[in-house]
Amino acid sequence: MLKVASYNIRKGIGTDRLRRPERVLDVLNEVGADIVALQEADRRFGARPSALPLHLIEDHTDYVPVPFDTRPDSIGHHGNAILIHRSITVLDHDVLHLPTIEPRGAVLADLNVSGQAVRIVGMHLDISGLRRRQQVRSVLAQMSERTPHLPSVLMGDLNEWSRNGGCLGEFVDHHHGAHTGPSYHSQRPIARLDRIFASEGLKIHAAGTHHSLKARRASDHLPVWAELSFG
Repeated sequence: MLKVASYNIRKGIGTDRLRRPERVLDVLNEVGADIVALQEADRRFGARPSALPLHLIEDHTDYVPVPFDTRPDSIGHHGNAILIHRSITVLDHDVLHLPTIEPRGAVLADLNVSGQAVRIVGMHLDISGLRRRQQVRSVLAQMSERTPHLPSVLMGDLNEWSRNGGCLGEFVDHHHGAHTGPSYHSQRPIARLDRIFASEGLKIHAAGTHHSLKARRASDHLPVWAELSFG
């Protein structure tokens, strides 16, 4: 069984407006996923270093970041990052460039999980509905060009307020969605902005949104998760 999660960490700034990266890491430990896609993982200004300092990740969790190396002291690309359990091996990784006006992007990692290869994509989509659909099409097109084709998990903050419409329709031909539940706003979640999709070759056994006192304070989003198996 493979557990994945997606979490918009709001640059480590909680609902109390305090930057407390340790709280985010505590929440990740509560969730206990093998693979986590993060959004807003970089700080906003200057060199935009990681909102989660590398030494804190190493000291407080069993995770390591996939090394995208896009800029010094960052763990991702346009705020998107992927953390993996130390037992997982990175086979390949890349950044995906998306059609956009404001800075947006996605990250991709091919991973070896207990002898099984899986492709992970983390993304944070535009606030424009038209642009979101274009971005999903771009992600899927770039994935289809990669060889070998692998079972895939796509997850992130899609900024899609519609229950089933909008950019969500772009996934239906080749992916099935996890029923995670509302994740935004963390104080009173009403919107399913954060989503997880799995391709053929992966079965979703369980899914949900992680609720805890610390999660309600650590970010304005709650983490979403899914338990998967191969086959």
